Amino acid sequence: MPTGRDEHAGVAGPFTLILTRQRRRMAYTEGQSNSTLHTAPAKVQGFESTYGVLRAQAMTPRESLAWIEKLLGEL
Repeated sequence: MPTGRDEHAGVAGPFTLILTRQRRRMAYTEGQSNSTLHTAPAKVQGFESTYGVLRAQAMTPRESLAWIEKLLGEL
């Protein structure tokens, strides 16, 4: 994610998407006082949609490489 971006689809916090060998889709969220394994299809689909938006908002691989090289040059 570009560091200058104040808002993006992930500001609500981290989540993990899970696809089991049996093709069951789940999402896992963790906070300071709780953690939840989401299994309801509608809820999981919401996290999958958020992931898609995050991917669209993130830097391209080329932009990421340039940013990392810039940081290394500043060390």
